[in-house]
Amino acid sequence: MKVAVAGCCHGALDKMYETLELLQRRHNVRPDLLLCCGDFQAVRNEADLRCMAVPAKYRHMQTFYRYYSGEKKAPVLTVFIGGNHEASNHLQELPYGGWVAPNIYYLGYAGVVRFRGVRIGGISGIFKSHDYRKGHFECPPYNQQTIRSAYHVRNIEVFKLKQLKRPIDIFMSHDWPRSIYHYGNKKQLLKMKSFFRQEVESNTLGSPAASELLQHLKPTYWFSAHLHVKFAAFMQHEANSKDELPKATKFLALDKCLPHRDFLQIIDVEHDPNAGDLLEYDAEWIAILKATNSLVNVTQSSWNMPENNGLHAKWDYSVTEEAIKEVLEELNHDLKIPCNFTLTAACYDPSKPQKNMEPVHTINPQTTEFCAQFGLTDINDRIQQAKEESSGRGECEEEEEEEMDSTGSAEEPSEYNTDNSGLSSFNPDEIMLDEEGGDEDLSTCSVDPSPDHPPEFSTSFSDIRVMPDSMAVSSDDAMDSNNEELEKSGGSRQGEEKSSTERSLKRIGGDENGNSGVKKIKRRNQAIYAAEDEDKTD
Repeated sequence: MKVAVAGCCHGALDKMYETLELLQRRHNVRPDLLLCCGDFQAVRNEADLRCMAVPAKYRHMQTFYRYYSGEKKAPVLTVFIGGNHEASNHLQELPYGGWVAPNIYYLGYAGVVRFRGVRIGGISGIFKSHDYRKGHFECPPYNQQTIRSAYHVRNIEVFKLKQLKRPIDIFMSHDWPRSIYHYGNKKQLLKMKSFFRQEVESNTLGSPAASELLQHLKPTYWFSAHLHVKFAAFMQHEANSKDELPKATKFLALDKCLPHRDFLQIIDVEHDPNAGDLLEYDAEWIAILKATNSLVNVTQSSWNMPENNGLHAKWDYSVTEEAIKEVLEELNHDLKIPCNFTLTAACYDPSKPQKNMEPVHTINPQTTEFCAQFGLTDINDRIQQAKEESSGRGECEEEEEEEMDSTGSAEEPSEYNTDNSGLSSFNPDEIMLDEEGGDEDLSTCSVDPSPDHPPEFSTSFSDIRVMPDSMAVSSDDAMDSNNEELEKSGGSRQGEEKSSTERSLKRIGGDENGNSGVKKIKRRNQAIYAAEDEDKTD
């Protein structure tokens, strides 16, 4: 079957679906499935905008609300994970996954589903060490700390995914697995994005948690986004035993969704021709959720997952074939995910803007039904109970807003080595939000440009590329055909990026007297934002 893969969507659903329609008209290629690797921005209304951790100038309504309201329907089944620029209050309603609109499915904090027999897994958010060992404690209304920590990956999600034994066909993460750049054309990557050099050379670019999952799961395909550059790699895995066949992962990072960008990829994936066309639960994953339910934590306290270190009575939560069989019997062997989408918030009305709409903590009926069916803990219900108990005891509910660096120095040591000698204390993979008032009043939002008068763009077929059967890359000097185009344009684009970086540095450097008005951000993040500004004015 044909699978379309997109990078950071940034709410531009109309653009994505129009590009797919253009693909069908021009080349008679119709994808059976669309995957999006984060920054989807399922924004329903003005309150959702206030829960999205981006500078005020990026808080735009975009077009998701039209799919949420039913005005439009996604023309192809769409499955996505969360990134670091999301309406976190909306996605938080579905910690185990669920429909955010008809035909648009969110995988949850972590999840595995099946489509036509293809196993698709993913993990939402980005890695930041000082939040990694905490529970999912955040809930709206968020403060300046929790609006960020809400999208940080937690160790419990990685632990659950590491219990999987059966092969995974496709896996998605928002940030890149650390070290993956050593398995592709690193020279070309650094030519395109020279500001990655220090982190690449020190091997600190990317998520160590995602790298751990890559080594464990060994999926056939791994897709990521986040860094707004296209990059392919091929990783050959070592066999765990003499009896295990060698496995390899084809990695692809996608660019963001913008006109005239090569942001969509089409790949052919082997599937079960006898399987149905509906999205299905994965029985092994459901069994793992049941087995690990006792590990659910909704506190800020740091804690480690069970491991074989003599401190835990149980550390292996992988499931038996018998446990999987029990799940199948519970479902009467009908794994179809119910189409039980329901509206849980008012939808944006361009004729009646409500800029002062407040976000509320909502328990989604989909999650309630899912938890009741499989005997799982409703995380949001547990959070509300904890708040009520805390309030009843008269304890202060205000949460500390002090920003901590990515080494987690205020916490117990992280299980990952976060010694970034010579680097800034910022998380290498997180686009910082301090630029131009990232810490300003969260109530600031914008609904411009008006959805009734969307910005003009020309759908270019350069937005689409059909992948060959193999995107194998065997060394730093060998790359798929995509990088031939990068080679041609690398010099000019590098100059553009350098120029935009210099403009950005000058803009945030301070006033005429040399006084800095905002906290400086890393040069890589400045360049990413500067490039985005340039894209929007092209």
